[in-house]
Amino acid sequence: MLIALAILLLTIFLILPLVLIFVSALAEGFGAYVHEVLDDRTWSAIRLTLITAAIAVPLNTLFGVAAAWCVTKFDFRGKSLLATLIDLPFSVSPVVAGLCLLLVFGKRGWFGPVLERLDVPVIFAVPGIVLATVFITFPFVARELIPLMEAQGTDEEQAARVLGAGGWQTFWHVTLPNIKWGLLYGVILCNARAMGEFGAVYVVSTNQADQITLPLHVQRVYYATYVRVVPVFAVASLLAFLAVVTLIVKTFVEWRFRHDVRRDDADTE
Repeated sequence: MLIALAILLLTIFLILPLVLIFVSALAEGFGAYVHEVLDDRTWSAIRLTLITAAIAVPLNTLFGVAAAWCVTKFDFRGKSLLATLIDLPFSVSPVVAGLCLLLVFGKRGWFGPVLERLDVPVIFAVPGIVLATVFITFPFVARELIPLMEAQGTDEEQAARVLGAGGWQTFWHVTLPNIKWGLLYGVILCNARAMGEFGAVYVVSTNQADQITLPLHVQRVYYATYVRVVPVFAVASLLAFLAVVTLIVKTFVEWRFRHDVRRDDADTE
């Protein structure tokens, strides 16, 4: 009964909405769907979304690995504070995060007058969108790696140091191979959130055609063509397709991680 109930809830809240998105997107035929997807404004939103993710994900990957390495491999003052700050974007509303960036980098913010004199636009420009995305997504990689690295301990790193390996050698040849699947899992989640972020990006975006990401473009199309369902669902299907691909890759990574764990356990026995 519990399994049947779980399947029923998943069908109602996950599978049916996805099916509805694609059915509604194709309601006027495949030609109309392709026309909406190939619209210049849609591709502009896709391009900005990909650029934002291409900048935010590598930055958060570097930060996540460094933060997880510090928290799990070393003891220092402020360690608990660092671990708490990593979780800050989880507890702060994305809209509040966008407003904070507005107060810091806006025209009346702390650095706004200086940036204006230097003619360096941040808020209501691509840098502001990237900053908002980086802030919202930076815990994902770190939070996937910290439990994994804590469970692995420091025995292998200490053994490598005893054998004469340096810090970078230990990281590249010992630490990184042990966390590769957890790292990839965190990168996948970070990328999915970066491409789907709405609240923080909405605050720092101008809502102009060349300054909106794909989630914002979905809202804009909805309000512009609310009588017809095809345009908005055609754009939304791109995000839904991204979610499905992310789920497939995530499942594969989890399977490979479990497979490696079972193989390591068998080798140990």
